Amino acid sequence: MSFNSLGLSDPLLKAIQKKGYTTPSPIQEKCIPIVLQGKDVLASAQTGTGKTAGFTLPLLQLLAGEQTPQKRPIRALVLTPTRELAAQILENVREYSTFLKIKSTVIFGGVKQGPQVNTLRNGVDVLIATPGRLLDLQDQGLLSLKDVEVLVLDEADRMLDMGFLRDIKKVLALVPQKRQNLLFSATFSKEIKKLANGFLNNPVLVEATPENTTAEKVNQKIYHVDKVKKRAIIIAMIKEGNWQQALVFTRTKHGANKLCEKMQKAGITAAAIHGNKTQGARTKALAGFKEGSIRILVATDIAARGIDIPLLPHVVNFELPNVPEDYVHRIGRTGRAGANGIAISLVSHEEADYLRDIEKLLKQSLPTGIIEGFEQGPAPEIDPNANKQQNRNHRKPRNKNGGGNWNRNKNKNSGNRNKNSNRRSDNN
Repeated sequence: MSFNSLGLSDPLLKAIQKKGYTTPSPIQEKCIPIVLQGKDVLASAQTGTGKTAGFTLPLLQLLAGEQTPQKRPIRALVLTPTRELAAQILENVREYSTFLKIKSTVIFGGVKQGPQVNTLRNGVDVLIATPGRLLDLQDQGLLSLKDVEVLVLDEADRMLDMGFLRDIKKVLALVPQKRQNLLFSATFSKEIKKLANGFLNNPVLVEATPENTTAEKVNQKIYHVDKVKKRAIIIAMIKEGNWQQALVFTRTKHGANKLCEKMQKAGITAAAIHGNKTQGARTKALAGFKEGSIRILVATDIAARGIDIPLLPHVVNFELPNVPEDYVHRIGRTGRAGANGIAISLVSHEEADYLRDIEKLLKQSLPTGIIEGFEQGPAPEIDPNANKQQNRNHRKPRNKNGGGNWNRNKNKNSGNRNKNSNRRSDNN
């Protein structure tokens, strides 16, 4: 099947041809005709399957087919969990709308809002946004969602993981009831299905691959190693394998910084990308990684969303994620668009439970191997009295006034103060 048979307009086909695409991916083949019919969609699609084009192309055609209002109100809203993903989607929207009279922009936190507000005042048809900045500007009366015709939730599972459910519900209350809804998620949890049932109208279920599965083109390998040897192992892998490009995942921002420093001291060009980095630093690191001046990008899960490298050869789990669905997202950064990829996980004794949860989610045992010279030692013995002693050492002192009411009230008030600050976090 070709793009010509999907009912797309000539300007869109011209843009697709300019990008060098000839054959639609399975998600594009299934999704585009349904969206063009104006139906709601619930799509299970991993990263790297072409899902962005799956909703962008028909969305642009629907908007282009209408008479453009003089003031250009926001007619399509795409919500994403992270800045990097939002920027990536905007890039795709602009490329596909090259031959259309469609205006688009992106808004997210971590940067000054002035330039974003000026662009919005000039009018846009398509707005890509993270929830925090979107609601901030709406609260200030700087944008309106009353004319939205199409609402897209991209990587909805990650938005829920990041605690955006409350913000999503606020957005749903701000857009017209009569609209088309598209929800895309790499994994289908109970929470995602509950969210979908709450706002989708008789959606068509589209599955490019079975839910909670990994890409077929990704060669996965588990290496059981000692935790203290991980840094030496990954540096040896990069050097001996002469890796020119690899994305490495850590669980924490501090861990990303430390690993990046070790690599740089070993003569490997590396950069860290995570929520504590400024937007300028994140953009610079990502650009260097794409152009090849930076060989290794060390990232946390949140910051890695939106990293789209078509031929990324290696993904390494320096540390396994404690949320099994994140494993699917991580290794989905390689093996994209039909290319082959390698996903390596360094697993210590302490991560055995994480590995078990991942294999349970995938319903398969992952292949394991041994790295010569770095064989894993025996598991450390567990002192049965250690937890008891630790609990005794960490007992909360009683309040002078008796009871724990002061602490409870303090936590309660603190929670109220922070309730709104979560949305304004650096990841928005």
